[in-house]
Amino acid sequence: MIEAILLSIAGLVGLAIGGEFLVRGAVGIAKRLGVSNLVTGLVIVGAATSMPEMVASVEAALMGSPELAWGNVVGSNLANTLLILGVAALVMPIALTGMGRRDAIVALAATALLWLITGLQLGSIWVGAGLLFGIVAYIYWRYNHPRVTDEPEEETPALAIHWAIACFAVGVVLLVAGGNFLVTGAIDMARYFNVSETVIGLTVVAVGTSLPELAASVAAALRGKPGLALGNVLGSNIYNILLIGGVTMSVAPVPVPDSLLTYQMVLLFASAVALLVLLSTARQIGRVAGSALVMIFAVNTAYAFAG
Repeated sequence: MIEAILLSIAGLVGLAIGGEFLVRGAVGIAKRLGVSNLVTGLVIVGAATSMPEMVASVEAALMGSPELAWGNVVGSNLANTLLILGVAALVMPIALTGMGRRDAIVALAATALLWLITGLQLGSIWVGAGLLFGIVAYIYWRYNHPRVTDEPEEETPALAIHWAIACFAVGVVLLVAGGNFLVTGAIDMARYFNVSETVIGLTVVAVGTSLPELAASVAAALRGKPGLALGNVLGSNIYNILLIGGVTMSVAPVPVPDSLLTYQMVLLFASAVALLVLLSTARQIGRVAGSALVMIFAVNTAYAFAG
């Protein structure tokens, strides 16, 4: 048991540090190659910050644990919408000025698509290819139709190209090692506690791989940049389903576990709908709403283990 916990902790640390190195290296290389800020933020940073979740899910799928892989996808989105957005709102109420509705609609559509794929028990490389086509289409659309309310990224000095490449390489190594450790430890913990791998994916793995997003969203809220906090959550939700789900389905073309069809998929869809409604009707996500989001997440986590 202790070994499983230590492996999981080592894996989470490896994923967190590896993800940070990968982002810094990828952004540094992009800047040295003259890539625009919009493409860097939308494509490179968006994909790079999703690497911890992707590595964990792909490792789990390749190790014959699709429940853990897809539990991580669903659980990460629940953590994004309920835990991360809730904590960010508790730190600093998030003012809503018409921002994020288009991306929230895409996130809701992607969630509905995942629910449909799960309900029909579709599992093939073509389903994975379809999801990946979806993320490419989304990036193309967002590139050609940037939001008026998009907040400009703060300029930071570009790393020297050799340091950028080194950071990128170190990040890849740490991500692969961290993903392997985390999945191995998570599977062992599931066996020890006699709970399904789906539950471990929904909770331990999902929350662990979402910690970088939590830190980024809280930092954005403290800096008075609600668009960054909200965009981080919405972008991550879209990437998780279309990119991570697409890659996971492509390398392990098996149906999404139907155990997720119960309350977890319902809660995931309901949270996506609720977020879109908030963005369309409310002026802010205040501390009361933030408390409610965090409480729903906590209750759901407790219920997952109890069930």
